[in-house]
Amino acid sequence: MARWWQTGIIYQIYPRSFQDADGDGVGDLRGITQRLPYLVELGVDAIWMSPIFTSPMADFGYDVADYTDIDPLFGKLADFDALLEATHGQGLKVILDLVPNHTSDRHAWFVESRSARTSHKRDWYIWRDPAPGGGPPNNWLSAFGGSAWTYDETTRQYYYHAFLSQQPDLNWRNPEVRAAIYDVMRFWLRRGVDGFRVDVVWHLIKDEAFRDNPPNPAFHPDEPPHHALVPLYTTDRPEVHVVISEMRRVIDEFSDRLLIGEIYLPLERLIAYYGRDLTGLHLPFNFSLLSTAWHPQSIAKLVEEYEAALPSDGWPN
Repeated sequence: MARWWQTGIIYQIYPRSFQDADGDGVGDLRGITQRLPYLVELGVDAIWMSPIFTSPMADFGYDVADYTDIDPLFGKLADFDALLEATHGQGLKVILDLVPNHTSDRHAWFVESRSARTSHKRDWYIWRDPAPGGGPPNNWLSAFGGSAWTYDETTRQYYYHAFLSQQPDLNWRNPEVRAAIYDVMRFWLRRGVDGFRVDVVWHLIKDEAFRDNPPNPAFHPDEPPHHALVPLYTTDRPEVHVVISEMRRVIDEFSDRLLIGEIYLPLERLIAYYGRDLTGLHLPFNFSLLSTAWHPQSIAKLVEEYEAALPSDGWPN
């Protein structure tokens, strides 16, 4: 018998623009609850909500300041519980957007980490001394422009951020970081959440030697500046699959839950994220359709190539 996510339609909701229930001009959780009949009428089986956790909103919620509470912009934890109960009452599933690669620079973990080199949470983030001649430790670039390293005057080291400087990357080589995020997952799974869409999951592990990324020979000036380098040492590192298998074990502590991963990789590298013996992600995101020519032969060819590349019993999406 097929599991719900194998035949289901997952509908993404961007909460801040979906439905405003309190008249403040921003969508909220009560607004989503009000619109459940509409979602049922659409015929969807699950809703995936973009981040709703406490955040300064430097990156619209993808800079999390508290993983276990709701941002007041969207409501309260009680509003979330009411939404979850109502959604399940309508026969729908709820998937949350988990952002484990980085936090907000206002998260208590980072505030503590940057307080001193001797902080007990210093190694929860990625700190490095300046290069021998001064400046950033290496050539790694932020996806949002410029160097991926920001200098901290207080402790005289740089911290790494794959995105905004307000989004310092967690150090996923640290077992304490892993345990903390796994506890976050359990917090929501115990409340009844049906799974997670894991943000930029292929970014979690970085090169231990902090080697420079090589230049991209195919780079064109019209592309985003960070495409000038091949992210060989900042994404898709082999050790990331160990982390994902650990996440999957957390998911499997609960019945019938789903683990989705956001990954921008070609098919031949994407399929590794299903994990050995399918112990990784249930569904690694397949973005190939976004760049495929919009005619039947191209789409059919992609689908055939994708399904042929899938591991045995791997499920396409």
